[in-house]
Amino acid sequence: MGPDTDVITVGVGGNTLGFAELLTQCQQRGEQSGGEGTPCKDALGSGVQDRLKKVRQDYDRMLTVLHERAPKAKILAVGYPTVIPNDASTCTFGDRTQFGKITHGDLAWLRQDVLEPLNKTIKDSTGTQDAADYVDLYAPSQSHSVCDDSKWVEGIVTVPNQLSVVHPNAAGHRNAANYVEEAMLNTIG
Repeated sequence: MGPDTDVITVGVGGNTLGFAELLTQCQQRGEQSGGEGTPCKDALGSGVQDRLKKVRQDYDRMLTVLHERAPKAKILAVGYPTVIPNDASTCTFGDRTQFGKITHGDLAWLRQDVLEPLNKTIKDSTGTQDAADYVDLYAPSQSHSVCDDSKWVEGIVTVPNQLSVVHPNAAGHRNAANYVEEAMLNTIG
């Protein structure tokens, strides 16, 4: 990337937030609770705002540095897809191809209070930069969560037993590519 760069795509934030760590903690707490309640939210919920604040600070700083290194470039900040369905009760407790032993209550919390705010944080940060646009993957991936039959995101493991830790599968990557391509064409064309 340099002074002649036209477009930059960025898809980051989940690691800064510590999403994989939250999933691990929520599985452990869900197992200890026997699948009941919101043990993860109860133990970790108060720290989410600080995590989101760190994401925002890091994102703002990253966008500034990218703009300094490539002043003519349009930055496309790619959000996260739907990972958890609106109705968390459609997920099967204990199924590692979904979310393992994360309780339904904690899945709803992770969707509402962690993942959706993460996308909002990225979108809000992007909105402070004239040279940046947000690419929304969340809305177009509704009904394709880890727990849906036509999922675009894998769960904790894929069959037979490959660790996937809630990442997009081929269909999810195709969906993301379609939206990023459209944003690129709108930017350069």
